Amino acid sequence: QPELAESGGGSVQTGGSLGLSCAGSGYTFRAFCMGWFRQAPGKEREGVATIDVVEGTRYSDSVKGRFTVSRDNAKNTLYLQMTNLKPEDTGMYYCAAEPSPRCTWSFRNWGQGTQVTVSS
Repeated sequence: QPELAESGGGSVQTGGSLGLSCAGSGYTFRAFCMGWFRQAPGKEREGVATIDVVEGTRYSDSVKGRFTVSRDNAKNTLYLQMTNLKPEDTGMYYCAAEPSPRCTWSFRNWGQGTQVTVSS
C-alpha cells in the first residue's frame, strides 16, 4: 500500500514562492503516475498537476506558467514549485499516486496534505 507524505507548506504573501515535496514509500515510485491536488475551504478538491513515468506533465489552467511539477525517482520524491502565488492558491495540497504509466486526473492513493496560505 503506497504511503505518501507531503511537506513544505506554509504562509506566503501574494507574488511569493513556495516549494512542496511528497515522499513516497511502500511501492515502486518510478512506475506510478504522480499528481498534486488542492482543496480550498468550502470547495471541491481540484487537480493541479500530474507527471507520468516518462516525466510528461500536465497542469490545470489556473496554475499553468506559475507551477512546476517534477519528480526524482532516485529519491522517491515528487515536487511542486509554486511561483507568483495568488490568494486563490490557498488550500490544502495533496499528493497522489496511481499505478499507471500514464496519467489521468483519477487517483486512488493519497497523502494527508499540507496547508498553503497566500495572503494579499
